[in-house]
Amino acid sequence: MTIRFTTAGESHGPGLTAVVEGLPAGLELEPDDIDRDLARRQLGHGRGGRMKIEKDRAEVTSGLRHGRTLGSPVSLRIANRDYANWEERMNPWPVGAAVDEVHLPRPGHADLAGVWKYGFTDVRNVLERASARETTARVAAGGLAKAYLRAFGVEIRSHVTRIGSIAAPPLDAPSVEAFDAVDESPVRCLDADASAAMVAEIDAARKANESLGGTYEAIAFGVVPGIGSHVSWEARLDGRLAQAIMSIQAMKGVGIGDGVELATRVGSKAHDEIFYTEAGGFARETNRAGGIEGGMTNGGPVVVLGAMKPLPTLTKPLRSVDIETKEPAAALRERTDSCTVPAAGVVAEAMVALVLADAYKDKLGGDHIDDAVAALRAYEERIGWRR
Repeated sequence: MTIRFTTAGESHGPGLTAVVEGLPAGLELEPDDIDRDLARRQLGHGRGGRMKIEKDRAEVTSGLRHGRTLGSPVSLRIANRDYANWEERMNPWPVGAAVDEVHLPRPGHADLAGVWKYGFTDVRNVLERASARETTARVAAGGLAKAYLRAFGVEIRSHVTRIGSIAAPPLDAPSVEAFDAVDESPVRCLDADASAAMVAEIDAARKANESLGGTYEAIAFGVVPGIGSHVSWEARLDGRLAQAIMSIQAMKGVGIGDGVELATRVGSKAHDEIFYTEAGGFARETNRAGGIEGGMTNGGPVVVLGAMKPLPTLTKPLRSVDIETKEPAAALRERTDSCTVPAAGVVAEAMVALVLADAYKDKLGGDHIDDAVAALRAYEERIGWRR
């Protein structure tokens, strides 16, 4: 069985649910494997008031006993604390009081297309599920995938590379250790000067009733060569990672390695030359390909880039149309953030982990985690891979 997941829940409903299938039995887990990233998702300068309400924790409701997976689906539930303020408007069952409908779709959101597609008259029936609050469940599922990958020596980190007009200098040969203090930055940026400038840009945008987007990198270290495949389009790992990143709310661009910059270079500056020594085996001096060639990992860090647009819910709403009266109106205004690029990087870590976990399971199999680890060791010996 492959590793797959699904999420359920609305932004202001009772809670969110994630179900992860395909994890082998015997994988050791601690609550912090999940809750750590849920807390990290709530970090970042530019977050709105809701992060002061929600203190996300995951409740495991199946698939785990005494800290070890059972091989059955693992289900996680994260309560929405803000539901107490929305119980009448978001109750799963009919309520006695009249609940006003929302008729003001936001440009840049799923609102208008969603009411057309599903035949609703109330925009809230769309926006609640389309909300990025759904990524809380993805991050919880990603915590399980990260624990699985950790058994194979894989670690995933992320950092912000741009917010608005402020770009951080590129990393030079990044390592896992370089990310030890990334969450101490208010924008999760590894460069102190760029971090301070990003904070100032967010503050200026907030005062101007604007929101900001940006870019980030998610990097997987320790990935063995040969994960993914060249033999069919759906097996190519870079394609799977691209789809995963683009499925995150507000993403508008994705790249692998040096991404679209490769299109501007001559061939000799676009590829990673191959070297070999008796002591170190095969190696590269550069990683322009982002660790993936021909749809397969090549032994280098897997580098995935994401580009996020500014959030569409603005404190000074854009022009829209009331879908009931067809009259011009300001778009819906609700509690919102000025910038969530730092959080998007954490979500991207989860999505990269879930894709890689599935690809590792496809490669290694194993009903028990020890079977999978033994399969990895045998594969590494066969190809002569040296970490």
